Amino acid sequence: MIDLPGLAIKDYYEQNRSSRLYVHDRFGPKVLMPVSLYFRSFAQMPELEQLAVRSSKGSVLDIGAGAGSHALELQERGLDVCALEISESGCKVMRDRGVREVVCADFFSFSGRKYDTLLLLMNGIGLCSDLQGFGVFLEKAKELLKTGGQIIFDSCDIKYMYEEFILPSNYYYGEVECSYQYGSLRSAWFKWLYIDYSTMQKIARSKGFESEQLAKDSNHQYLAKLTLSAL
Repeated sequence: MIDLPGLAIKDYYEQNRSSRLYVHDRFGPKVLMPVSLYFRSFAQMPELEQLAVRSSKGSVLDIGAGAGSHALELQERGLDVCALEISESGCKVMRDRGVREVVCADFFSFSGRKYDTLLLLMNGIGLCSDLQGFGVFLEKAKELLKTGGQIIFDSCDIKYMYEEFILPSNYYYGEVECSYQYGSLRSAWFKWLYIDYSTMQKIARSKGFESEQLAKDSNHQYLAKLTLSAL
């Protein structure tokens, strides 16, 4: 699939801001995704993201690192950070911005050393696509976590978006079909997961993880920390 977010990030970084990045879904009109969000300073990040950064420890794998803003902040705090991003354009921007370790790869095929923290922000957990994929993600995470390690991520309960729609009966309501638009370019439809805390907790428990809700905001978003249960 064409890498429209990566192209938008690269263009923004190179000061070509003429085109806008939009996200389409099945709920209604397209939504503007300000590319500047990928370039926020720590002070500009929402409280959930700030708390996620402060809660990270040790060696960190920043999954879906985008333009590297979280990785750069973690570096400034003295943590050992690897920025993992599937977008080649995003990886180039991160290296140009000063992220010291950047790996261009898909999380599910990535292998390497183990980490104290796996970090996914800006609803990066959506890369799981669906509930089954979330379970696959957790199994993969076990391979990458050190003993006592943690997964920190944010997500959102989007049930409120169905006020004018009937909840689907044949799939989980947080499995959303999306498509990017950038200028005259449009991506294919893909699935992105928004998972409510209760459902997430049940799946995590079935995979051997304990869950803790670190914070919740007024927009139905939450920040979670998962740790492997003691044997």
